[in-house]
Amino acid sequence: MKKKINLLIVRCRSVEVMNSNKYQICSNCVMDTSDEDITFDENGVCMRCNEYKNRILPEWNYGKGHEKELEILINKIKESGKGKKYDCILGLSGGLDSSYMLHLAVKEWGLRPFVFHIDAGWNLPVAEENIKRLTDKLGVELHIEKMDWNEMREMQLAWFRTGLEMLDAPQDHAFIALIDRYSNELGVKYILNGYNVCTEVIADPTSWEKGSGPTGDGTFIKDVVKKYCKIPIKHYTYTNGFKHKFWIPYVKGVKTIKPLNLVEFTRESMIKTLADEYGYVPYGQKHFEDLITKFLEGWWQPTKFGHDIRRAQLSSLVVTGQMTREEALKVLENPPLSESESRELFSEVAKRLEITEDELKQLYELPECTTKFKSQEKLYTFGIKLYEKLGIEKRIRK
Repeated sequence: MKKKINLLIVRCRSVEVMNSNKYQICSNCVMDTSDEDITFDENGVCMRCNEYKNRILPEWNYGKGHEKELEILINKIKESGKGKKYDCILGLSGGLDSSYMLHLAVKEWGLRPFVFHIDAGWNLPVAEENIKRLTDKLGVELHIEKMDWNEMREMQLAWFRTGLEMLDAPQDHAFIALIDRYSNELGVKYILNGYNVCTEVIADPTSWEKGSGPTGDGTFIKDVVKKYCKIPIKHYTYTNGFKHKFWIPYVKGVKTIKPLNLVEFTRESMIKTLADEYGYVPYGQKHFEDLITKFLEGWWQPTKFGHDIRRAQLSSLVVTGQMTREEALKVLENPPLSESESRELFSEVAKRLEITEDELKQLYELPECTTKFKSQEKLYTFGIKLYEKLGIEKRIRK
């Protein structure tokens, strides 16, 4: 009989982490000292809430008052696409943000996006069904980039072997790299990015990413592959910081824009619009449309590292007035996944990775990563700080 993994025992690790130092939680949102770099003012308000109030909110203004700016932007996109099949590029994950942006881009703004989706082998049915509903009704052609599963499986295992916390890098980097490739191949000058202040203004704390390089950093990705992959990776697409942050935007003139910040909406209104228009099915927690991400963010990170990504997600909704702090705290009283859901995901992930549950548990029990990886982190950090000063960066990264 197959030995069951006791998930109840390992779930206690998050409590141990919380109690290891003097605990404090922001008096305004729900970010807390699980971020070891967090600071609070004399009123117990964290630095993220103060930055939102002082830097982000005055310009964003809940998406209000940007009508003329949006009109000018849409006209520029359409003008740049004259004589071309597409006037912009849009990556569609099946998640809420990219789905809502596709709706606006096609139905409200009349754009002609090149719509692509990366199939890295971890799609959940809800994502694929939502993608089909939207693209069918909107009449857009969907371009699916199917990743080499043997390579993706090995790369995912490699990240598990590192002992790092942020293990979504193989999928995330592929997405960025393919955007760079498509922008070059298609000659399109605008990339629509679904990031928005409304639902994700507060980013995951940097202290939760110790040892990892930036997602778009091919130097970091290649070094992990070199040190931890057991088979050659031949078909994967890479990019790098210079190409993504300098060459493509400033030499090739390709602009990555975030038009959702110029529109007034809430998370609930997004869901309602998509459900009414396309029969879109909500999937619960943000990022839970993808099996590996659901497993990592719903169970692996909270229990192994004591970091609950919902704190950043809920805090974004609290500071933007879509949820009260008390409501957010109520959500956090329960774990992201039930014990039965966690056990089911644990078994499914092991099965897909073609390892035993005992082997996955051994990966879980690896100590904190001490390996040093090559990275362009300093370049990325400088770029983010520069973008903040220029008013380009609208996400709170600490």
